[in-house]
Amino acid sequence: MEYSEYYRDSITNKEQFWKAQAANLQWGKMPENILSKNKQGHFQWFADGMLNMSHLCLDAHVEKGNGMQVALIYESPVTHKTQHITYKQLLDSVSQFAAGMRNLGVGEGSNVIIYMPMIPQAIIAMLACARIGATHSVVFGGFAPHELAMRIDDAKPKLIISASYGIEFGKKITYKLLVEDALKEAKHKPDYQVYYRREKHFDSLGGQRDMDFEALLKCGAVGYRHLPSTHPLYILYTSGTTGTPKGIVRDTGGYATALRFTMEHFYGVKPGEVFFAASDIGWVVGHSYIVYGPLLYGCTTVLFEGKPVRTPDAGIFWRMVEQHKINHLFTAPTAIRAIKKEDPEGALIKEYDISSLKYLFLAGERCDTATYNWASEQLQKPVIDHWWQTESGWPMLGTMMGFEGQSPRAGAAGKPVCGYDIHILDEDGVVIDTPQTEGYIAVKLPLPPGCLTSLWNNEARFKKGYFEKFPGYYLTGDSGFKDEEGQYHIMGRIDDVINVSGHRLSTGEMEELVSSCPDVAECAVVGIADELRGQRPIALFVLKDGVTATEEETEAALIQLIREKIGPVAYFRNAAAIKRLPKTRSGKILRKAICQIADGKQFNMPSTIEDPDTLKEVVDTLSRRKLGMAFE
Repeated sequence: MEYSEYYRDSITNKEQFWKAQAANLQWGKMPENILSKNKQGHFQWFADGMLNMSHLCLDAHVEKGNGMQVALIYESPVTHKTQHITYKQLLDSVSQFAAGMRNLGVGEGSNVIIYMPMIPQAIIAMLACARIGATHSVVFGGFAPHELAMRIDDAKPKLIISASYGIEFGKKITYKLLVEDALKEAKHKPDYQVYYRREKHFDSLGGQRDMDFEALLKCGAVGYRHLPSTHPLYILYTSGTTGTPKGIVRDTGGYATALRFTMEHFYGVKPGEVFFAASDIGWVVGHSYIVYGPLLYGCTTVLFEGKPVRTPDAGIFWRMVEQHKINHLFTAPTAIRAIKKEDPEGALIKEYDISSLKYLFLAGERCDTATYNWASEQLQKPVIDHWWQTESGWPMLGTMMGFEGQSPRAGAAGKPVCGYDIHILDEDGVVIDTPQTEGYIAVKLPLPPGCLTSLWNNEARFKKGYFEKFPGYYLTGDSGFKDEEGQYHIMGRIDDVINVSGHRLSTGEMEELVSSCPDVAECAVVGIADELRGQRPIALFVLKDGVTATEEETEAALIQLIREKIGPVAYFRNAAAIKRLPKTRSGKILRKAICQIADGKQFNMPSTIEDPDTLKEVVDTLSRRKLGMAFE
């Protein structure tokens, strides 16, 4: 079938469609109850099915005689290491580490936090959790102790798994100290901390709860046990508008079904091919397309510990494509912009044989046309921009390359992926049929398999955040429009979450931190356009009367505060003093207008503004500091 027919079938015959897709997996018990509702009234898929994700990713391939195929290529230019791990070797390590965790009392019903750099031991830990029924929560290694502490208190892990250090631009970031600082702040205390020691004599395991990662590999081995399809595979935290992270809960059976479907039909992959998702396992792309998707489909996946530039140069991706015969590359537009900045003429691309590469996939943030066209022209390969979320777990809009005759287009996120009944709604929840008319992007329920099933321990927030505004729909939190060809265009968030290099961060949380500074009377933190990162946060603040601190001193203090509490991932670099913030008569700060001014966009003077001169002061302040695309 062609895409349009296949898509139509996924919407009009949902249960039959996904039952057929589920049949491609090795279930312990094939589900008969395809679509139902749980006790909370939410849709669920394959409720009576039984399976194990570790088995799908490892044992199933070894049992087929593919144990000697390379499952994982670890490429670490920051340590000058390259390692090839076969499916059999990975299975052995996962089985052994799972036995070690089980000896510590970890099993079904336990939560485990994984706070590690991009090393094979992180993937071993994830798959070992899946093997024994523990729910893992991977926290990005660049997050500060405060962020880690919040996640510890929410997930209440029995175990934390970490490493000696991560490496950022040649510097060793001591993870063990960050974990210890987080545990000092957190109310919940895990039973044990397990550390992978990357080199001898770098750190010591002095605490009575400290365990050596390698020691857990010497406790025998355990097999897999089939678990209910609805069993929570993982909790993945994403920023929320309140500043408190949201724990996205992912099931096992629906997720496995969806990932297997996308590997074949969206990404156009064949088993045995090499798939390189240049992301991090702390983000949803890492979970779906570094770990679970490629491995359950029988591919070779690439684990990259480095950056697209300066490790050692902007040719690292192309060198890896040549060396490892990579067929599919998935990265964020930020990475391509960084490469373009360092190598504008594409000279480094021409140094390598990239003939093995079939497609370049881009996601994580909106891709501008200039970046899209540069990548397409330099690589002479199809470039596919697509859009999805932590909540969805897999693509929602894009060009499905598993079907012939599909043509991706610059500037558009694409058409709906099979299973997603996507609509543009107005403020009253009425479907907007007129092309080019912007509105809320929403998905008609039920969501397809693999999407979030709940928020960890927060049913009220789950309902209010996603389903309350438009009953019968899932609210994505993004706005956009559909053009005359049925292509969707994503315009941005409708809340205060911004996208910095593909990382969703809450400006509301940053605003709370800036407001906590004793010298600051009031403030506004907004996300402005950034040529390299998509967006970045800036703060405008009003100093309290009588404060002697200078703007520069306050700015330095705020930068340090955000770095300590959120981490360098926020890329918070600028805070400017202003006499008055622009507000409506009711006291609402005009954050959208500030963003439009900084980005050089036209805006209408709000009729409810209290004092129009305050917007002129914003213009003068941003111009003075050269903040924003309009002034740089």
